[in-house]
Amino acid sequence: MKRDIYDSDHEAFRKSVREFMERMVIPNLESYAENKAFPREVWLAAGEQGLLGLGIPEEYGGSEAEDFRFAAVLGEETSKVNAALNSCWGIHSDTVVPYFVELATEEQRQRWLPGIASGEILCAIGMTEPGGGSDLAALKTTAVRDGDEWVINGSKTFITNGYSADLVLVAVKTSPEKKARGISLFAVETTLEGFSRGRKLDKVGQDESDTAELFFDNVRVTDAELIGELDHGFIHMMQWLPQERLGSAISNVAHAKQILLETIEYAKDRTAFGQQIGSFQHNKFLLAELVTQIEVAEAFVDKCVLAHTCGELSAIDAAKVKWWAAQTQSEVLDHCVQLYGGYGYMNEYRVARAWRDARVTKIWAGSNEIMKELIGRDLGF
Repeated sequence: MKRDIYDSDHEAFRKSVREFMERMVIPNLESYAENKAFPREVWLAAGEQGLLGLGIPEEYGGSEAEDFRFAAVLGEETSKVNAALNSCWGIHSDTVVPYFVELATEEQRQRWLPGIASGEILCAIGMTEPGGGSDLAALKTTAVRDGDEWVINGSKTFITNGYSADLVLVAVKTSPEKKARGISLFAVETTLEGFSRGRKLDKVGQDESDTAELFFDNVRVTDAELIGELDHGFIHMMQWLPQERLGSAISNVAHAKQILLETIEYAKDRTAFGQQIGSFQHNKFLLAELVTQIEVAEAFVDKCVLAHTCGELSAIDAAKVKWWAAQTQSEVLDHCVQLYGGYGYMNEYRVARAWRDARVTKIWAGSNEIMKELIGRDLGF
């Protein structure tokens, strides 16, 4: 089915992203997986082409894209090539950047945004903690006032870009007695004394993404590093989580769609008992179902992209599209692996890596169970 949310400018941008992927990313994917990270030269090249600053005003070195659909195009094209790349870039550009653009002071914008847009400053966001998971209100990392400074102590885990980040937006308790209403956000430069990282975490999938634990041992910051209002961090996070969840949904469907298209070609080329495996009625019916399932999910995602572009995407609709896209991706890719047979379980085949890469999407950005809890509450339960 023809999609109608993108115009010629968006498609021209899509073409330029594809060319970048073919030139800078695809030839070196194996080395990225081995090193569990994308090298800085990839980030710098992306920054030079304007891919990291779509939401950053031109005065700070960004591309200042006209609407969110350009970010959606970037998310689709990166996900088709490598889900981990979209994860890393998405955290940097779509998750962290809005906090600096919308909440930071002019001095903070000038201090950090140019480097974020160029790829010289890599960003991560520190929300999840070892004992907290999706319960952001239960944060244990604290920032205690000491004269003109704040002293941060605690740890974060499962942090995408955590091993290579130069700047981490960290959620901390500044007024523990207020619980969720006592959280604040600080921009912590990773060169500060007391900051350290654990090893690159050994994940089931998304090998190319450098994911790490972060530790804060009496890290000292000032009000110049406070992003947004004091004790309003939870409110700020709730404001921008819908965009992160939408970004995850965009990636999930684009990733699954690409692998499904490759599986269809495989089903045409592979023969068994003297005929294409795709021509067996079970497989033919299954592929018909999967194609329809992807197109329905894509239509829902497109509707949400348009709503977000117009400033109308609600937190509940973001929760709906996030869990649905993650579930759809998981189901589609599981069937794709089955259609490949034994080869689908071999890491040398893209379908196997895609299957592994997809599993985490039902967990991060708020687990699917948490998304359903939010939707259920909205129904009055």
